[in-house]
Amino acid sequence: MTAHKIEDPDVVEDRAETFNEVRLTGRLAADPVLRGRANGESVWHLTIVVERPAPRGKEKPRQRVDWLECTVGSGRLTQQVKRWSADDVVEVAGSLHRRFFRAGGTTMSRVEVELGRGRLIRRAGSG
Repeated sequence: MTAHKIEDPDVVEDRAETFNEVRLTGRLAADPVLRGRANGESVWHLTIVVERPAPRGKEKPRQRVDWLECTVGSGRLTQQVKRWSADDVVEVAGSLHRRFFRAGGTTMSRVEVELGRGRLIRRAGSG
């Protein structure tokens, strides 16, 4: 038996390194909250609401926004995040991480954006 390479014209072979980078600009759904994790570290949690782009060929998407969970564990960004408030507009960047944890005797997971950079664009109510 001879192995044959299957070629798909829709797949472009790219030898570039992979990367995991997320950039978001949106509104804070609530004030950031400092929470402890089971391993003893404290992490800031924030939810950023971003508009969802309309699918091609459709006027309005069924779901108009996404609520994305973000975390900040250390560094200068923690000093900024703790001064942010609900409805502030922020721009952040980081990477996606799947975090596993136990709840009610069951192993669960969630995907979060672990932030490395961020800045306040506009305070809530400032126009």
